Amino acid sequence: QVQLVESGGGLVQPGGSLRLSCAASGIHFSIYNMGWYRQAPGKQRALVAIITNGGSTNYADSAKGRFTISRDNAKNTVYLQMNSLSPEGPSVYYCNAVHRRNLGSTYWGQGPQVTVSS
Repeated sequence: QVQLVESGGGLVQPGGSLRLSCAASGIHFSIYNMGWYRQAPGKQRALVAIITNGGSTNYADSAKGRFTISRDNAKNTVYLQMNSLSPEGPSVYYCNAVHRRNLGSTYWGQGPQVTVSS
């Protein structure tokens, strides 16, 4: 059974930082591209950052320079370090795993909620 278990969400003040973690089980983690997506209330889920199985990264424009995605294949975990957070209402950050050669092999986590507010 495949599981993506996220942690690290919560309430943070504007300008603060959070680190999200996503621990995967049931997949051969090292051959999956991993990503983080954000969904705000009433809006579609949108890409925040991705990291390929080889370690290449790509970011949404809004995340560039502030967020860092990384992975630890030994721990089957992907991280999203978020700095200089801007105010936002409660949003859900979803972890995503996509097989490097089979886009049909895709999994999602449940998503921790993040609120940036004073």
